Amino acid sequence: MILALDTSTETASIAIYRPGLGVLAEQTWLSGREQTTQLIPNVQRLMSLVGIDTRTLTGVAVATGPGSFAGVRIGVSTAKTLAYTLDLKLWGVPSLDVLAYPQVAVTAVQVCALLALGRGRFAWALYRTRSARWQRLTDYANNTAPEICETIGKQEARLPTMFCGEIDGATSDVIGGNMGNMASIAPAAAGLRRAGYLAELALQRAANGEFDDPATLQAIYLQPKVEA
Repeated sequence: MILALDTSTETASIAIYRPGLGVLAEQTWLSGREQTTQLIPNVQRLMSLVGIDTRTLTGVAVATGPGSFAGVRIGVSTAKTLAYTLDLKLWGVPSLDVLAYPQVAVTAVQVCALLALGRGRFAWALYRTRSARWQRLTDYANNTAPEICETIGKQEARLPTMFCGEIDGATSDVIGGNMGNMASIAPAAAGLRRAGYLAELALQRAANGEFDDPATLQAIYLQPKVEA
């Protein structure tokens, strides 16, 4: 029984996932800057909804960023505390992977996952399915929307790209203005990070015998790349 936590941005998501059955309960909501006060009470309500308590849990998965510094820290520190106190297996999964994973599964085009970092900058990475397996094509990076479009154009100018994430109208206009009909924007509902997918990615790691040490698991924070 896996508890999944994602507080990477002002949108938070939690889920309870049981292998063989899938998502038992999931909640995604706009938490703003209230993750500290809202996270644990919502986890308790979700467990109550499906009739379980902490003794039933066997593992905890957490989105490790990039994203909001405070948001990522809250999720990672909460997951580490739960893993320590309840003796649970722990898996960290990059937040951009959680966002891209369901999109890559249903489209043949490459997918660019975006997370707003503020001041016109975005955390992003590019993904695509190759040989029936989804994979990340680029490093996680911190750029402006025009810079992202330019980088994608240099890498694969002839391949359409679907952008997903919390993309506002202004950002959508920038993407369209730079890439034209080679870009599309996923629907807003598809741009939410769902903790159920986070749990599935954690279980994929578990199937390979992988898990993280609470003492050494690190969050992902990105600095803008400085050109030489």
